[in-house]
Amino acid sequence: MKKERSASRRFILGTGNAMVTHCYNTCFAIESGKEYFLTDAGGGNGILVQLEKAAIPFPAIRHMFVTHGHTDHVMGVVWIYRKIASMMNSGKYPGDFTIYCHQEVKQIITTMCEMMLGRKLLKFLDNRIRIGIVKDGDKLQLSGMEVTVFDIHSTKMKQFGYQALLTNGQKLVCLGDEPYHESTRQYAEGCDWLLSEAFCLYSEREKFKPYEKHHSTALDAGRDAE
Repeated sequence: MKKERSASRRFILGTGNAMVTHCYNTCFAIESGKEYFLTDAGGGNGILVQLEKAAIPFPAIRHMFVTHGHTDHVMGVVWIYRKIASMMNSGKYPGDFTIYCHQEVKQIITTMCEMMLGRKLLKFLDNRIRIGIVKDGDKLQLSGMEVTVFDIHSTKMKQFGYQALLTNGQKLVCLGDEPYHESTRQYAEGCDWLLSEAFCLYSEREKFKPYEKHHSTALDAGRDAE
């Protein structure tokens, strides 16, 4: 009898835009085996609450991907670093933790940590907590998944997305924080899961004006997926 491959669960930790006050900013996690792969971290220490609500244990978070350097995606990274470094200090986090991002985001994360955290936590930077620089087309092996990184060709800020081949054979694609761009078709086409931004409902487009912000509506995202 052919043994079924284990399913990979996905946890949406936040969906709100940068200025929300009643929900958390966009970020999510993928469970693969006994490990978790986190994408973005929102805009503050609310990420700690979201992970707690999702019952995701910090020692099981082994990898993280940061799409770009906007505040509502990268500010929470400092809190992830602080939590994991504190656990390393107390012997409660075995092994290493890796953050994947492009060069500009690495500079942002490194600067924030160096300015805000003490030496007791900074000693793990580029030691047990590594920041790996990725480039367009890079392939990573993370927690049993094959992840292919791609540039989304943003006109606002350099930003990456990725295609992940999950342990159950399905394909998940994260488009980053902007609408689908035709240049990423080779990664997105035929996927089982497509994570795409949608700033508001189509009926609310005149109120929230998503197109002026390089965003789209839920209807636009659905049509792109179709």
